[in-house]
Parts: sequence; structure tokens; C-alpha cells
Amino acid sequence: MHCPYCRHTDTRVLDSRVADDGGAIRRRRTCQECGKRFTTVEQMQLTVLKRSGASEPFARDKAIRGVRKACKGRPVSEDDLQCLGQKVEDTLRSDGWAEVPAHEVGMAILGPLRELDEVAYLRFASVYRAFESADDFEAEIAMLRAERPPTAAEPADDASAARSADGTAVPTG
Repeated sequence: MHCPYCRHTDTRVLDSRVADDGGAIRRRRTCQECGKRFTTVEQMQLTVLKRSGASEPFARDKAIRGVRKACKGRPVSEDDLQCLGQKVEDTLRSDGWAEVPAHEVGMAILGPLRELDEVAYLRFASVYRAFESADDFEAEIAMLRAERPPTAAEPADDASAARSADGTAVPTG
């Protein structure tokens, strides 16, 4: 480590602390030559392996840009997008990838985006999964409906048909 003041290469670590919820290490250092102190932060580099075989550092902003297009015209704030980006990065880091395949970045986006906005999710999924027909959309919408918990306005099944005050079934329709 070079001293930022005198560029000498002999520095000594005085103190190390975990930072960013374990994602980085903050080190307090002193230069053996000039005696000045400075701080360094070490952070794990998350790398994305692209389809072409090239690799590049993970860029949260790049992931958010793709999601922002899917959210155009939807009630999704910039803060929501930043939180989604953080969730995606946290997921990728917690999975222990040294080099994340680009496909896995997209997969990590789908879950949080689905929770955030179903329409934006469908837009993103249609491009990411290369939907080819309306049938692909219908299948994805059917899956979303099947996994959505029933609301008070939607009966869970036919057994919960309308009932009169004495508990007998009342025909509907």
C-alpha cells in the first residue's frame, strides 16, 4: 500500500474494522516513512461474466437502468429502484459468486421486481426471457395469479360461496 502523502510503500495497519455490514473492511494505516495516518477500505469485487466471455465489475447502476425502462410509466420511485439494486447486489454477494454469470444477474432482478411492480416485472421478464407470443405472457400471468394470495374481494375457493344470516348457502349468479 502506497502512502497517499509521500508515496512510500512501507505502511503499517493500526486498526481493522468491518464496514458495510460485512461487505468491506476499513483499515487505519500509518506510513513508516512520513508518519502520517490514512484510512483504506477493502471491498470484495463482484465481477459479471458476460455471454461473450468477457468479464466486468458489477455495476448496480447498470442493473437499475435496465429495470428503469421496464418501470417507465409505473408508480415506482427512484428510491424503490435504488432499494431493488441493493437487494440484487446483496443477493449476488450472499450467494458467494466470485464471477456471476450475466444470466444470474437477470434472475436476481426478477424476484425483487415482481414484488415491486407486477407490470414492470412482466415487461422485464418478456425481454429477459425472450417471450415469443401472447401465450408466453398468458402463462406468466397465470403463474402470477396462482402465486398471489387471495384478497378479501376474491373467494379462496367455491366452498366460500355467499351465505345467508343463518349460514345456509345462497345461490349466486
